[in-house]
Amino acid sequence: MMLTTGVIAAGQNDYHASMKRWRAEREAELKADDGWLTLVGLYWLKDGANRFGTDATNEIVLPEGTTRPHAGALEFHAGQTTLRMENGASATVNGKPVATAALQTDEKQKPDVVRIGSLAIIIIKRGARYGVRVRDLNSKGRREFKGMRWFPVKEDFRITATFVAYDQPKDIEIANVLGDVSKQPSPGYALFTLGGKEYRLEPMLEGKDKLFFVFGDLTNNKTTYGAGRFLYADLPKDGKVTLDFNQAVNPPCAFTPFATCPLPPRQNRLKVAIEAGELNYHSASPSAAH
Repeated sequence: MMLTTGVIAAGQNDYHASMKRWRAEREAELKADDGWLTLVGLYWLKDGANRFGTDATNEIVLPEGTTRPHAGALEFHAGQTTLRMENGASATVNGKPVATAALQTDEKQKPDVVRIGSLAIIIIKRGARYGVRVRDLNSKGRREFKGMRWFPVKEDFRITATFVAYDQPKDIEIANVLGDVSKQPSPGYALFTLGGKEYRLEPMLEGKDKLFFVFGDLTNNKTTYGAGRFLYADLPKDGKVTLDFNQAVNPPCAFTPFATCPLPPRQNRLKVAIEAGELNYHSASPSAAH
């Protein structure tokens, strides 16, 4: 009996230690050069020249002191964007100095990166729109980041769910904060029990080896972010998938107004409080644990 108790305690300690490491990695990702805390701007491209620089007359106004008042333009037409720098203004694309360059969007996950001093600029596509996402290594959000807040780790929220695979991936409708709606393939759904009641969540595929759940629950707008949270899981094995809600995280929109986050589909809005994972970034709770 004592041996069994000791094994259980050791397993619990290992899990809590792994969660501590995981949380530290999560914060490091947010604070990284390409983390969400460095995002400082989102501008939608119009047909023709979209001028950029620090002067307020530009269509794309960059942070004060980061570059020249008029540094260049992004010429956009029929889905194609070309960077043209002003004479004397410097930039790199993917590390190479350029004066002009055609830019690839993020549609294929590898956008071209324009760097101007502390700034990084990429072209994104959302629905039918094309936009400019601007990051600043010296952003206020990064400088003033004080760390995340979390619910205490509870092993009851680390759940082994049954995964019910569809014969063929099924398209589910995913809306984002801009009002765009896209159809994303879902390989099936996770079926699990919590508090004696059965629930299900429908994921999307994230790359080739992850399931991506966008879900809401009864903590939203109270202790957690109002628009829901994200959860990633390994692909199912032998018809089972682990849902570790201690690793539920806020979407990028919790940290910046310049993100374009997906919202939970109707079927993923759970009628239960998932008191695990990240708390809302801008709120405190007496039950929170750092």
